[in-house]
Amino acid sequence: MPFWLYILRCADGSYYTGHTDNLDQRIAQHEAGTFEGYTATRKPLLLVYSQEFSSREEALASEMQVKRWNRLKKEALIRGDFGGLRQAAKKNFKRSPE
Repeated sequence: MPFWLYILRCADGSYYTGHTDNLDQRIAQHEAGTFEGYTATRKPLLLVYSQEFSSREEALASEMQVKRWNRLKKEALIRGDFGGLRQAAKKNFKRSPE
């Protein structure tokens, strides 16, 4: 059974990141307002990114990682711009004093 990382763009332009084992059903649940919380008041929603994983643990770990990212990194991932993703990561990197 596949598991999915997904990113939704909300009506207010913000992003929601989650994971699921049934992508179509989960998107329908978000649209229907089944879940109280972030997406319930930010409809309509648009699926802008999804990635398949072989285990729930991998999908959840990826979700937790992406949730910590800034908007630039998320948008680079959504575009499939891995060079831009690296650039966005470098902008947040702070060198420790030697």
